[in-house]
Parts: sequence; C-alpha cells; structure tokens
Amino acid sequence: MLVENILAAAQSIGVATLVAISIVCFLVVTIRNLVSTIQLLLAARVFATRIKPAQRSYDLWSRYADLALPISVIAPCFNEELSIADSARALLALEYPDHEVILVNDGSSDGTLSVLIEQFDLRPIEREQLAVLQKTRIRGIYGSARYPNLILIDKDNGRKADAVNAGLGFAAAPLVCVIDADSIIEPDGLLRAAEPFMTDDGSLMAVGGAIRIANGSIVEGGHVRQIRLPGRWLPRYQILEYLRAFLTARIANARLDMLMLISGAFGMFRRAPLVEIGGYRHDTVGEDLEVVTRIHRRMREDKRPYRVAFVPEVVCWTDAPESWRGLRNQRARWEQGALETILEHRRMLFNPRYGRVGMIGMPLIVIEDVLGPPCELFGYLLIPLLYLMGIESGTIVLAFFSITVLFGTAISLGTLALEEMQLRRTPSARDLFMIGIAAVVENLGYRQANLAFRIYGMWRFYRKDNRWAAAGRAGFSRG
Repeated sequence: MLVENILAAAQSIGVATLVAISIVCFLVVTIRNLVSTIQLLLAARVFATRIKPAQRSYDLWSRYADLALPISVIAPCFNEELSIADSARALLALEYPDHEVILVNDGSSDGTLSVLIEQFDLRPIEREQLAVLQKTRIRGIYGSARYPNLILIDKDNGRKADAVNAGLGFAAAPLVCVIDADSIIEPDGLLRAAEPFMTDDGSLMAVGGAIRIANGSIVEGGHVRQIRLPGRWLPRYQILEYLRAFLTARIANARLDMLMLISGAFGMFRRAPLVEIGGYRHDTVGEDLEVVTRIHRRMREDKRPYRVAFVPEVVCWTDAPESWRGLRNQRARWEQGALETILEHRRMLFNPRYGRVGMIGMPLIVIEDVLGPPCELFGYLLIPLLYLMGIESGTIVLAFFSITVLFGTAISLGTLALEEMQLRRTPSARDLFMIGIAAVVENLGYRQANLAFRIYGMWRFYRKDNRWAAAGRAGFSRG
C-alpha cells in the first residue's frame, strides 16, 4: 500500500518533471565525483613531485631557529575545566623558539577560570589592546610569573569568533595561530606551519594543517602518546571523511591557488591582514570558511599578490562526535556556515575579477554545499522510484549507484592508500584494513544520514537559526 501511494503521488507530479529532476541529480553527482577524482590525482602528483620536508624536529629547528617569526597562539576556551590545564601546558611546550599562548576564557560557567588561575599562578596585569575587534566586554587580563609567555583573557560570552577576535586584539606577534583549546597539535606543529612564512616575501596570508581523529587514542599531558583506532564505527567513518578533505581536497585546492577553507581547529595567519579585514565575523556559524573567503576577496579587490597554503605534515588531533545527534549538529552547522558564506560573497561567483577563486573555487562550493546534498539524496529515492514506474531502465539505476557507492568507495580507498604511502599515520595493518572496511560500510546508511543532516542545515539557514548546536564530543582517552 505504501509503495502504491508513493507511485500515485509521483505520477501526480508529472513524469517529465521527475525525469528532469533525475537527470539533474545524476549530473550533479557525476560532477562531484569527477571533481573528487581530479583532486585525488592532483594530490598524488603534489606528493610525488614536491620536496619532502625534514622528518625530524631537530632538523627543522637547526634550519629555521634563527629565522622563526614570533607567534601568538590564540586558544578560545569555554567550560573546559577538566582539560584546560593539560591543554595550556601542551601549548606552552610546543617546540618553537618564540611563541606566546593567549587563552581566551569566553565567559565559562564552570571552573575554567579558577583552574587556570590556580594551576598557573595567574595575576591581573596591564596589557595594551592593539585592536578592538570583539563585541563583548573584557573582564580581566592575567599573566603568570612562572610562564611569562602565557596570557589569559577573561571576557563575557560571545562564542568562538568573538573569543578569537579578543585574542587577536591583544596579540603582538606578526603571526597568529588559532587553535581550539580542546584540540591537540603535535609538538613540532608550530614550527612546520611557520616554515612557509620564513622563506616568504610577505604574500603568504595563511597556512592550514591536517586535522585527524583522536577518538580511541591515548592522550597524556596534552599530547597524543599512542594512536589507536576508535572503538565505535561512527568516528571510523569520520576518519575517512577527514582524510578525503585534508589529503585530497585541501592539497589539490592549495596547489591551484584556490584553497577556500582552513579548519577552525588549527590555522596560522599573518596577523596584519587578519586585523585589516576586521578579524572573524560574529554573525555566522561558519567563521573559518568565511574568513578565508574574505581574505581572498580583499586581496583580489585590492589587486595585491597573496597566497593561502596547506602543509599536510602539520597534524592537529581533534575529538569527533560519537553520537548521531552530535554528528547531526556538527554537519548541519558546517552546511549552514557554507550557505551563509556563499550568500555573503555571492558577487564572487563566476566573476573573473576574483580569478580561479571566483571562477572555480566558489562554484565548487555551490556544487558541494548547495546542489550536492539534495541531488544525491533525492537521487537515491527518485531514480529507483522511476524504475518501479517503468520509466527508467535498470541500467540507469545501476549507473547511479555505481557512481555514488562504488566510485565513492574507490575515492576513499585511493585516499587511504595515498595517506599510507606518504604520511603513515595508521598504526597497524589491522587498523588500515578496518578503515578500508569502513570505506565500504559507510555507504550503507552513514553517507545518506550525512546528506539528511546537511539538508537540516539548509533548513536552519532558511530559518536564520544561528544558535550554536553542540557536537557533544566524547572526550579524549587519557592514560
């Protein structure tokens, strides 16, 4: 009875309309997969032809210690009393000749502030604010006699973008590193991210690094001591997504000078242009995508030479959602942020004034975030329906599922092989095999659920619902 009702409803819409929609869905999905294939091939070429960086931190230190530009590490924190002390110690211990750590307590309602004051012997200090970029009130500035390169800014709650802007206003170094306080950067991460700036002519605006899933790994003292595969399948699927995003898309886009996104979990920026454009926007849930897009726009409009780079050896570990609710909130927020950025910078679309960013980069975001989710999800429903109505042939159905499922699996396995050949972050052959299994199994529900979550993000965008929906992280496994 249900199938009969669906068929009747479909016939009432009109056969020609349904066929036209199915063709659009098929074309969009095909284009998305072709883009992913090109990105994978280009990333493989980049890995094969580039000069490999030094593998040991000592080599980097001896080569660049005298050239290292000072860095201000800005870490917003909100209600993180259980982990903030370890996170702060890990940031202070980063292997870099000259860096300060600016913690920004964004109006925490737990004991975050008192833990920091007690653990680091913080006292109120006077510090000049070089730029006022935040919207909320600064309640106090603290410094430590034991750690002279540690600064704590206590402010009213204003969400992450406002907290970063507060830290940016007090940062004195020419480079700023924005990192989530609950993320873990590897000890040599600052040095590797700063390396491109040391030999740059001033045109390098920002550098991104790879984000990896730390669920299941052992964390001690703010460092990942032992990499382990997550015990649950949900974060295992996310490992594949992060690999596809950071080892193919980011590398390929950076190579083509149209990298549009530097993850909010970790990114390094030249401070002056970031202040010049007003810092991060407060009225979007996708501030990381928007700020890089705005940098592109400003530099192109001012006709100034610039570039945005990506260094895959810079690894920042993050805690991925382990519940469907948390994953829904995260993916909906990402989708909503992308749509807000597209709307704000729509004049860049297909505008030759903005070079490859306008002609290729922005249209790719539209394909990925506007057309992609509904076309693929509707395709899963509509194309089999047309087959049941006797309108589409079985060949079309098979072709669609081959493009989505088989092609998608091949892209995932290709990215996994690239990661193993170049970076080798997977701890064992068994773990590599299990991730390979996840590349197949993710197509049986996880992928479709993600599409539904992103469409939910579209609904939030339509309603202009900018409330922050927490991802509900599980927390690191501590030794």
